[in-house]
Amino acid sequence: MSEDTPEEPKPRRRQARGERRIAQLLSAAASVFCTNGYTATSTNAIAREAHVSPGTLYQYFPNKEAIAVELGGRLLDEMRAAHGQAFTPENLTLPLPELLDVVVDPMIEFNCENPVFLALMHGSEVPGRIAEEHDALHASLLTSVQGVIAHYAPALTAEERSRIADMTFAIFKGGLGLVLAAPAGAERDATVAELKRVLLRYLSPLAEGSVTTTPTR
Repeated sequence: MSEDTPEEPKPRRRQARGERRIAQLLSAAASVFCTNGYTATSTNAIAREAHVSPGTLYQYFPNKEAIAVELGGRLLDEMRAAHGQAFTPENLTLPLPELLDVVVDPMIEFNCENPVFLALMHGSEVPGRIAEEHDALHASLLTSVQGVIAHYAPALTAEERSRIADMTFAIFKGGLGLVLAAPAGAERDATVAELKRVLLRYLSPLAEGSVTTTPTR
């Protein structure tokens, strides 16, 4: 073969095949985790879903935990990217209804496209590494929400901002469960709109400068 047309190195082709196989196994794992939960899932079930032998699976992952760690890491990276797109200095200049759109929509889209995220992250026996990274991401998200609150209501104390951020996230999390349970299409869109309406009614006093966190009796 001439030097002008060198043959593609075989290791590169083998690497590409390996990456495709890993993606196949992770996709199968996501499906099984969603159906059975992390604890009840076995490597044999993942192999069956991927239409490969258990031996083939073990060529790439030594156990179920390794699969969960790899899948969880990729999901967390995607969530961080969605987080980064939502909370930007430019978005803080938007009116509150539009800000809710650009913050809520990417988070909803991510969770609808990756239902395994909640199944994996909130399982009772998920690997500790995933739980730690999820907790760090959650803390980062709350910090970003506190930053939004500080932008609209700079006179609030740190404790007040933290309390409102916790409540905002709790509202979103509760609404997210309803969104994911709704059939895709018009019903899901209506549920998303309702979630935004609830958030807007809760947060509007911030933008209007009339918020108070003093308990009433």
